[in-house]
Amino acid sequence: QVQLVESGGGSVQAGGSLRLSCAASGTTYSSYCMGWFRQAPGKEREGVAVISTDGGSTWYADSVKGRFAISQDNDKNTLYLQMNSLKPEDTAMYYCAAAPRSFLACRGVVTFMRYWGQGTQVTVSS
Repeated sequence: QVQLVESGGGSVQAGGSLRLSCAASGTTYSSYCMGWFRQAPGKEREGVAVISTDGGSTWYADSVKGRFAISQDNDKNTLYLQMNSLKPEDTAMYYCAAAPRSFLACRGVVTFMRYWGQGTQVTVSS
């Protein structure tokens, strides 16, 4: 059973930066899509950024392109999300998620993600 534990959320002013981390354990497949998703109050959960663990290809939501960067440290089994130029509309609960590699999972489709962390809150004030 894959377990995902997020850390690094917090409160920041608009224009600031945060880095989220996700420690993974129990992975058994040779390749996963691992990524970050977010859910704001009253809104549906949405994909933010996803990386393929076997080749490093990435996908980003249009709303975060050029501001967020996803990366992985395979030695530490840890996923990161560097968030720069944060905006109030980035405020949400951020979740780490993983799934055996598939086209739609690696394109940030929520329903194709199999494993989820507990979430970490990111709040951006104006």
